[in-house]
Amino acid sequence: MLRSSGLTLVLATVLLSAGNGAAAAPWPGDHLRLTVTNSGDPANDGTFELSCHPAAGSHPAPQAACDRLDELTRWGEDPFAPVPPGTQCSLQYGGPATAHLEGTWAGRPVDTDFRRSDGCEIVRWDRFPPLLPPIRS
Repeated sequence: MLRSSGLTLVLATVLLSAGNGAAAAPWPGDHLRLTVTNSGDPANDGTFELSCHPAAGSHPAPQAACDRLDELTRWGEDPFAPVPPGTQCSLQYGGPATAHLEGTWAGRPVDTDFRRSDGCEIVRWDRFPPLLPPIRS
């Protein structure tokens, strides 16, 4: 009985700490493929691989990109979620840059697109440096 109570306490502690908004634990196998086009800098355009925990790959700044993704990752939330439909966004054009991100992050599949077609999409892109490159006009 004592053993069961100890396990229950440990499990309850883990569940409570997971729900407090803390960053998700690193998952082995966090791997993303990023394809960037029209960034305004040919060095930033192309397809890059990124693995985290430990950081590696052809991405120009793998450790910094992994650190930023860790900061944005919260239990129960999708850090890559698109702008919700119906959101009112400023009619601001951020240029022709696009990015496609696919792979696995925090044990979940990722397949999403980024663009700078309006104010909301610009803000979404700008949440992810250095994963996504800065844009030149």
